Amino acid sequence: MPERALQLLTVVTPMLDEESTVDPFHARLAGALDGLPWELVVVDDGSTDATPRLLDELAARDARVRVIHLSRRFGHQTALTAGLDHARGDAVVMLDGDLQDPPELILTMLDRWREGADVVYGARTERGGESPFKLATARGFYRVLGRLSDVPLQSDSGDFRLLDRRALDALQSMRERNRYLRGMTVWVGFTQTAVPYRREVRHAGATKYPLRRMLRFALDAIASFSHVPLQVASLMGFLFAALAFLAIPVALTFKALGQFVPGATTTIIAVLLLGGIQLMAIGLIGEYVGRIYDEVKGRPLYVVRSRVNVAEPAPDEPERLPVP
Repeated sequence: MPERALQLLTVVTPMLDEESTVDPFHARLAGALDGLPWELVVVDDGSTDATPRLLDELAARDARVRVIHLSRRFGHQTALTAGLDHARGDAVVMLDGDLQDPPELILTMLDRWREGADVVYGARTERGGESPFKLATARGFYRVLGRLSDVPLQSDSGDFRLLDRRALDALQSMRERNRYLRGMTVWVGFTQTAVPYRREVRHAGATKYPLRRMLRFALDAIASFSHVPLQVASLMGFLFAALAFLAIPVALTFKALGQFVPGATTTIIAVLLLGGIQLMAIGLIGEYVGRIYDEVKGRPLYVVRSRVNVAEPAPDEPERLPVP
């Protein structure tokens, strides 16, 4: 296979309240990509600090920077999707703006892309600045997801990855609302390879993924790529039904032998146990039904408030809102 020639590299970066990172991120990215044809698509995910203003000023100084302001906060994965929808490059990189993932690694990713890889993802060998609790829960999450999902997901790989245009086109055809992009980019297939790297400490600011959002993100990942929770609920129902049927002849035998001792405690425990299991099963089913409901409503994934250095909306994007 002949080596691919790069016409344009697009870097897609979502930002939320990153006022102290905007300029350092741009400077480091520009230094890493010096000599290459590139553009930066930054999606402001409803920031409430000076991030929108700083991004507009940056776009005014550098025409390679294209800014998309969403009408409110839609979430990290949806903001990334908005940026991917506006990417024009034949190679596209997803990169967070907190400088934990080194922009210099993009050059290595491009080498793998030129050699024929369609998806090149960063595999974290070390994760600087993260607590033992977060490291342990991350390892546990990837282990559980690997067992539940039929899609082979690389452990300790995040959203930092490069996509060839044909892989990106396949990804853009998937418009579900509950998005787990690192899994979706694996699901599309094509030639995939990993690049190991050490993740750095956040440049400034605080993480936008506290425990509550991490749990929600993990649930999105499992529900998007596995039906096992529903199957487990069904199996538990069959198991306890079988135990109940087996208990009938046992109870009749004790009754006939005069050894049956009635007890309210046993009854209460059984009722609470079975009731709890039923509620858990209903909750699992409700989670999937809720996702179906979200999809049926057919709302757009995001709404754009304004753009800078972006001439046209994405193909399936709703009409632009008037700027107040």
